[in-house]
Amino acid sequence: MEKELEKNIETITKDISSYIPDNIVEIIGGYAFSLLMALLIFVIGKWFVNKIVSLLGKVLRKVNGMDETLVRFLENIVYYVLLIVVILTALGKLGVETTSFLAILGAAGLAVGLALKDSLGNFASGVMIILFKPFKVGDLVTAAGVTGSVSEVGIFNSVFITADNQKIIVPNGAITSGTITNVNAFDTRRVDLIVGISYDDDIKKAKDILTSIISSNEKVILDKGITVAVSELADSSVNFVVRAWTKTPDYWDVKFGLTETIKTTFDKEGISIPYPQQDVHHYNKD
Repeated sequence: MEKELEKNIETITKDISSYIPDNIVEIIGGYAFSLLMALLIFVIGKWFVNKIVSLLGKVLRKVNGMDETLVRFLENIVYYVLLIVVILTALGKLGVETTSFLAILGAAGLAVGLALKDSLGNFASGVMIILFKPFKVGDLVTAAGVTGSVSEVGIFNSVFITADNQKIIVPNGAITSGTITNVNAFDTRRVDLIVGISYDDDIKKAKDILTSIISSNEKVILDKGITVAVSELADSSVNFVVRAWTKTPDYWDVKFGLTETIKTTFDKEGISIPYPQQDVHHYNKD
């Protein structure tokens, strides 16, 4: 019984030994060396990537007028591109066929791109906003049916704060696909008013009063000129166009202030501001 057991064990040992190459130590040593080199390539490569991205950020931030959002965006793009190169190099050291890996990665990227085409469109629009700068943080903008102060310009969305303190997040694709009005693009704005008087009132007197009101407003920039002129002979009024320039932050103060002052002054001077009246005719039945 013992001899038979020893014989079976010896047979099993020979069978196992037949599957083990004679140069097993060399093979293990080769794989261990390749694995060690791949790890070194990844660690050292990632360190270099971080250094390159850090240097790129410092250089870009020294460029006058370079937007911080654009700097961070470029840093992220460069970081991930270089990191992919490092990973592929490390995999190649392990004997992985990188050509097939790139093909699989490309196919996966295409599938993800088709699934996220709207997000990619917003991403592309975000890049356009960052590069061409139709507006910046702090500007008062009307875009995609929203009017508000720009709080944040992101890669996929932009954030607007409305006058009544609502936070509205707008996809960048919706912004670039329509008209963008940047209210704060320039330092000054023109205030336009239409003021009507009765046909019975003195046009010259009304014009002098309007000119005096505009000239006495300390927020009006007189050097850029003012306009007070009859623009229309309407059905029930003689309409004046009133134009004056002011600093952009003072626009609404000037507009509201002039409107109120014109009304109160006209009341004092006996000049009426007509309003539409409906004619009512009464007919007697025979």
